[in-house]
Amino acid sequence: VQLVESGGGLVQPGGSLRLSCAASGFTFDDYAMGWFRQAPGRGREGVASFSTSDDRLYYRSSVKGRFTISSDNAKKTVYLQMNNLKPEDTAVYYCAAVAGVIAGIPPSETFEYDYWGQGTQVTVSS
Repeated sequence: VQLVESGGGLVQPGGSLRLSCAASGFTFDDYAMGWFRQAPGRGREGVASFSTSDDRLYYRSSVKGRFTISSDNAKKTVYLQMNNLKPEDTAVYYCAAVAGVIAGIPPSETFEYDYWGQGTQVTVSS
């Protein structure tokens, strides 16, 4: 399984970015995927996630109403649309995946995921 993120960059406060995560070698019928981020000196934290076993989505409270997770199953790609970006959103953003039936709120902790991308830098600064 390989996950490759793209779409990061430098953006001014209030701006938008769309991150993409392309999955290859991923043939599971049931799975969860999520976006995490890690700022300098801080731990990796869950930002948004979904699973194929449940309609509910997970969003970190600080990004609710600004970020949207979506997927294109045909392209095996997961997206994170980020609007109204703030300096505190600055971090390396990672895509993650785990196979299996996952009922309930999609997983949001790092230990719940088995596969990780290499990350893409998002910098919000004027």
